[in-house]
Amino acid sequence: MHPLSRYRETEKEKHVDTPSYRHTVASESSADLARALEEATSKGRMRPAVLALADGTVFFGRACGASGEAIGEICFNTSLEGYLEIITDPSYAGQIVALTYPQIGNYGVALADAQAAHPALRGLVVADLCVEPSNWRSDLSLGEYLRIEGVIGVEGIDTRALVRRIRSTGAQAAVISTMDLDPESLRAKAQAAPSIAGENLVRSASCEMPRRFVPDVRAHAFAQAPASPARHRVVAYHCGVKRSILEGLARAGCEVTVVPWDMPADDVAAMKPDGVFLSNGPGDPDAVKETYIQVERLIGRVPVFGICLGHQMVSLAAGAAMEKLKFGHRGGNHPVMNLVTGRVEITAQNHGFGLVFPSLGPLVPELSGGASDHVGDLRFWSRRRIAPVVENERFGRIRLTHVNLNDGTCEGIAMLDHPCFSVQYHPEASPGPTDAHYLFTAFMRLMDGDEAYLGIDSAADRLGEWSFTQDTEAFHA
Repeated sequence: MHPLSRYRETEKEKHVDTPSYRHTVASESSADLARALEEATSKGRMRPAVLALADGTVFFGRACGASGEAIGEICFNTSLEGYLEIITDPSYAGQIVALTYPQIGNYGVALADAQAAHPALRGLVVADLCVEPSNWRSDLSLGEYLRIEGVIGVEGIDTRALVRRIRSTGAQAAVISTMDLDPESLRAKAQAAPSIAGENLVRSASCEMPRRFVPDVRAHAFAQAPASPARHRVVAYHCGVKRSILEGLARAGCEVTVVPWDMPADDVAAMKPDGVFLSNGPGDPDAVKETYIQVERLIGRVPVFGICLGHQMVSLAAGAAMEKLKFGHRGGNHPVMNLVTGRVEITAQNHGFGLVFPSLGPLVPELSGGASDHVGDLRFWSRRRIAPVVENERFGRIRLTHVNLNDGTCEGIAMLDHPCFSVQYHPEASPGPTDAHYLFTAFMRLMDGDEAYLGIDSAADRLGEWSFTQDTEAFHA
């Protein structure tokens, strides 16, 4: 018998008609009916979970991953897709990630898309987690994946309100719990949590020994064109690199050897590479001194290309200063102008720290449109279509090559007296747009000795590695 019907029959049998009894029956009936309806849904009964921020804000939701408690820095990502790539990006070590797209998990989990063997983030926050995915590539649901990997998740949170809070108050510690549901207790835990500033998270995200990277040519054979033949040997510093970035290098024509984050520069040079790549990675760049010291020793000896944390390593090697951004750049829709070509590209980003461009040195007026004074908002240069140059004490002339059009921060630099350039964002589409794919091509041209290596039509290059073939017979062979 349906719960509500049972209560109605009980009332009739007892012939009770007092207002207090009718109110009690109605309340119990409603609760029982709600439980019955919840159990009949695809998600079934769900455990409660709570998210508390260090500023005292508390959100009540439902558990959608592993049981337990997680403490980390709360951040948000605005990407519309690619949740598995985000969850498995080692750059999220030490963080709780809130995804702003309303429904997450609707195409399931294709393990071939994972960027690392296991997730490094500490927790996941979503508005709604889909439990019945639909996708021919899916191996399991996202909820199942989170439970298997021990990632604590919470859904049913108003992610819009959460993002507004982070944007207003800035990056801060947070705690997710499915065990302790007391708001005051959780607030205290979040307030007592240490900051990730000053913490070296790269040490745990890197590898222990050098290894040759072998790309999985079949993983995305249904959409990708054949890789270019290998013609350059590249050593890649593993600071928390995503698998797809290594595959981007390999597909561009690089034979890639991955080395630990702190491998001495002389050992790298002894491998006689044609170029050195500096990967993305988590946390505070100032805490990764062992890497940027090696980078300082490598610049001028071999062509260098850095992305994200690698860009910060190049900047620190040049003696520049870093700043912690209020809430960081995370998502697949950040507009960046290439000042060399004038092209605007939509980029994928994931970082909470950035280069203070004026700290690289004074402007060279004759190479900066006559300007001699630095500006705080670098969109000044994008409006004038000028790529300014500074004089750096360690490495000579350095050009500002890329600017974020959302907030005017530095997104890329290139050394004019040494073969070295770097960008603050990710050049591969995992997840994100393909606009920045040309940077892999630029690295190849740099190793070829082409001085105009950044002068590439990104619109023509962006789909160079994709075929989107309809020939599934070759894929399934």
